[in-house]
Amino acid sequence: MLEINNLTIKINNRYIIKDLSLILNKNDKLAIIGEEGNGKSTLLKCILGICDYADIKGTINLKENKIGYLKQSLTDDELKLKVFDYLFKDNNDYYYKINEFYKYLKIINISDEILNQKINILSGGEKVKISILKLLLEGNDILFLDEPTNDLDIETLQWLEEFIKSTPKPIIYVSHDETLLSKTANMILHIEQIKKKSECKYTLLKIDYDTYINDRLRLIDKQTKIANNEKREYKIQEEKLNKVLQKVENQQASISRKDPHGARLLKKKMHSLKSQEKKLDKVVLTDVPDVEESINLYFEKVNIPRNKIILDLNIDKLTVDNKTLSKNIVLNIMGNSHVCIIGKNGTGKTTLIKLIYKELSKRDDIKIGYMPQNYDDILDNYENVLDFICPSGKKEDITHARMFLGNIKFTKEEMTGKIKDLSNGSKAKLFLIKLELDKCDVLILDEPTRNVSPLSNPVIRDVLKNYNGCIISISHDRKYINEVIDTVYELDKNGLHRIDLVN
Repeated sequence: MLEINNLTIKINNRYIIKDLSLILNKNDKLAIIGEEGNGKSTLLKCILGICDYADIKGTINLKENKIGYLKQSLTDDELKLKVFDYLFKDNNDYYYKINEFYKYLKIINISDEILNQKINILSGGEKVKISILKLLLEGNDILFLDEPTNDLDIETLQWLEEFIKSTPKPIIYVSHDETLLSKTANMILHIEQIKKKSECKYTLLKIDYDTYINDRLRLIDKQTKIANNEKREYKIQEEKLNKVLQKVENQQASISRKDPHGARLLKKKMHSLKSQEKKLDKVVLTDVPDVEESINLYFEKVNIPRNKIILDLNIDKLTVDNKTLSKNIVLNIMGNSHVCIIGKNGTGKTTLIKLIYKELSKRDDIKIGYMPQNYDDILDNYENVLDFICPSGKKEDITHARMFLGNIKFTKEEMTGKIKDLSNGSKAKLFLIKLELDKCDVLILDEPTRNVSPLSNPVIRDVLKNYNGCIISISHDRKYINEVIDTVYELDKNGLHRIDLVN
């Protein structure tokens, strides 16, 4: 249904991908994975023919299929529209689609009251939902989904997983949700930037996500061990040969002219040793796998007494724009608890966590770190990466900060560059480094794993799991909830309710 031959994509002097060929057929669910800034979204745009900033070579045959494209974010003009106009402004068959329309409204858990609301006042999850709804109503043959899971509540994530699995339509998608990838992908395209982002590499396999990741790790581990063993054995042989060569050379230098027979024997032995040396020089050793390195992240230990009151919150009404979202909210958090708040889209989770941040920021007995859902709420106050990471500007602090940025695989250009040039994933990592450098006692995190690649997320989860300070967070990432969190609350119109961990 879609065929690509020898696709090469280049941005300025950097290759994103070289000579990619693939065929997408009915029931294929191709997940594109890779670290932030490796060109996953660019690849989707290039295949669709809507990328104006890259040099593209190769052939792309869509075979007259109608393509549905879910972008990472809506345009400013789209955000100004009412939901109804967005869904049907280019679609005149509303009356033919009415039954299908209400079926999908129910499935993705949206009330038809939303139709008269402007998109820009909706929650992040509601915006994603109506974008998916628009694709469903268009009747496309192939779907391209760029981060479809961002901000979706768990109920809708589970629906999306079932939809991707069950539809016969081919789907190409980028996602950071490892649970969704595990349950839906049957093809993997892994895009890497290796050798300090100087070269590109890709792996394309018809395989499920878990098998790909497990096989990849086993292969890397096996090849690394073989390479290290061969290198060690080679060094032993080399040192042994050099010792014998040195010994023979010393003997040749000291042998008496009166012993021509001994000289001939030493010369013959030296010839044999030189032959061995040439053979050793021709030995081809197994290379250590040339793969993209994982990030390195850690938090220093903080000391919070287990019985210390971190938060004692009691709110009669949670409101936004004169609209009551929830009431009778009670939340008590102590010590080094790891808390997550979940809930359906539009229930006010981000509004609540902003309020919590505002309250805790007044305290001088704890150090607060904050990662907002919209990074630019804070980053718009800074121009350059180092301005945000290292506001002191001191030389020793900058050196320290650059070391930490190197640990999350920022290049020298990115370290000294402008924040606006970073991908959302790189901005997320920037916040994590800021939290790390500030040595915070309490972390307030709104979707901390949302924009980070599934290859880096296990590292981040492990770091947060072992963080011995307090975490107050919002997340729909089921792996994050189950591995990092010890207490889960669900927010609805009647307040917060403690629930079991989710699967």
